[in-house]
Amino acid sequence: MTNQALIDALRAADAVQFGEFELSHGGTSEYYVDKYLFETDPGCLELIAEAFADNLESDDKLGGVALGGVPLAAATSVAAGVPYVIARKQRKDYGTANLVEGRLEEGEEVVVVEDIVTTGTSLVEAVEALREAGATVNRALVVVDREEGGRETVEDAGLEMESLVTASELLDSQ
Repeated sequence: MTNQALIDALRAADAVQFGEFELSHGGTSEYYVDKYLFETDPGCLELIAEAFADNLESDDKLGGVALGGVPLAAATSVAAGVPYVIARKQRKDYGTANLVEGRLEEGEEVVVVEDIVTTGTSLVEAVEALREAGATVNRALVVVDREEGGRETVEDAGLEMESLVTASELLDSQ
């Protein structure tokens, strides 16, 4: 898959929108990448899963960041034939009360998948939860890097971050 193929698919799914948007970290933006539109579009999801799968080894395990990273992890798990776990943002007060759901062995290598990185805080928090649960996490695969400092935050946490597309690529192709 080329970057342009994914960019075209994101646009076809109407996942790239223009206007005035408030972002989760409190800032505003003149564009918005709607993860729910691209993650619920089978064509986009297939392209993303195949691209992520191409960046994995057969013994990798995926970690999906709840909520947006879960469909990415599930689709990539099927495409690559590797298992995954889910990293919650907060511990639930019921059931197992785990921050990490799924089978995870102490010291197991996990590659985290995430939809969009802006500040990187959400991704780093998920990685910390995985590490506290015993995982070794050194890599993150991201659909869109908004290029707003998130890469630096992620790298400061000891992770290599690979994005399928950047905001510059996405916006330059209009």
